[in-house]
Amino acid sequence: MPLNPPPAAALAATALVDSDHAAVRAFATAHAVGCTERERAVALYLAVRDGYRYDPYRVDLSPQGMRASTVLERGYGWCVPKAALLAAACRAAGIPARLGYADVRNHLSTERMRQVVKTDLYIWHGYTDILLEGRWVKATPAFNIQLCERFGLLPLEFDGRHDSIYHPYDRAGNRHMEYVHQRGTFDDMPLAQITADFARVYPGWGAAEGASAFARADFDADVAREAKA
Repeated sequence: MPLNPPPAAALAATALVDSDHAAVRAFATAHAVGCTERERAVALYLAVRDGYRYDPYRVDLSPQGMRASTVLERGYGWCVPKAALLAAACRAAGIPARLGYADVRNHLSTERMRQVVKTDLYIWHGYTDILLEGRWVKATPAFNIQLCERFGLLPLEFDGRHDSIYHPYDRAGNRHMEYVHQRGTFDDMPLAQITADFARVYPGWGAAEGASAFARADFDADVAREAKA
């Protein structure tokens, strides 16, 4: 049975999950199509997953850079702000949603990413937790379908009833993602903690050499080049 009433915090706008932003409201109105909340949530998931390309080379940890509406403005994002956009769009459509985070071991990152971060462990991977039909269901809108096709990844589907989380293997059977730690769910993005942990775990990411490595790099081009290698 549905939770009644739904938790107020999972419907409220925040500074980073800015579901009250005009662009987010317009996005939700345009894409939350369906007869049920589940159908509308699935439609929003697909609109965020495929409408905004995944780009981990353009990580901006400022509040403006991490805000849900900024993904709409820029046309791209990485897992954390894309999850925030899905949560914000759900809230704007009246569907309770919150943010979830996990640490994952990514076996298929690009050579440029490996050189800068110097590890295959990616902390604070973001997903969206959506309340549908009385249950919280995980949705991961990070990898757009075009990226999956280029990199040989299995796309993440979401039906609103089962968790949509990264596949452990790619299309060819190679190791892909391994969940190593669940950090739990949050009503708002814990940006201060994310920023502090990134500075500690990835000192090269924010350093001059990291910024230089990503400045003129094209993530999609790197993926295409390595997929052909």
